[in-house]
Amino acid sequence: MPASHFRSFARGFNLIELIIGMLLFAASMAVIFTLIVPQSKQSIDPIFQVRATELAQSMLNEIMVKSFDQQSDRSEGVFLCGSGAENAPDCTAPDALGPDGTETRINFNDVDDYNGLTVVNTGTGANISDLYTGFSLNVVVFYDANMDGIDDNAVGASKYIGVSVTTPNGEMIEFASYRSNY
Repeated sequence: MPASHFRSFARGFNLIELIIGMLLFAASMAVIFTLIVPQSKQSIDPIFQVRATELAQSMLNEIMVKSFDQQSDRSEGVFLCGSGAENAPDCTAPDALGPDGTETRINFNDVDDYNGLTVVNTGTGANISDLYTGFSLNVVVFYDANMDGIDDNAVGASKYIGVSVTTPNGEMIEFASYRSNY
């Protein structure tokens, strides 16, 4: 066989074919990155939402075990504030909800002490609470006797407890519960 016959089979790609191949590869990579990269950012959202739910539920559990009001009888529950019973004290006024005097979270004893509480976790890398690094939490408590989520601005038989958790990516998730005077 002539030598020219072997050269035609072993010649490979020419420059134009290489350039077209690189352009096709670049175009396909551009399409892939515009579809995948935004999805990777959103893939953390469910993890943040689960952690926000855990954090809010923990705070709501802490609040719900407290007494309805500072003026309620904590020993046997005989005298409920605002119940109208003889010797029953008045409940805390709506504009006085919040910590009583110099109380701090460690010694809060009633639901409305949490009103206005803000917790921001910056984390130190030392313990499990660092799962919540970058999360912030705000609590609001107000009277809402008709349970419509709107402040009645009057003493009532139910208090709305709202917990807002902001995730590290800036999403705010709100949770709510009610505590009744019983």
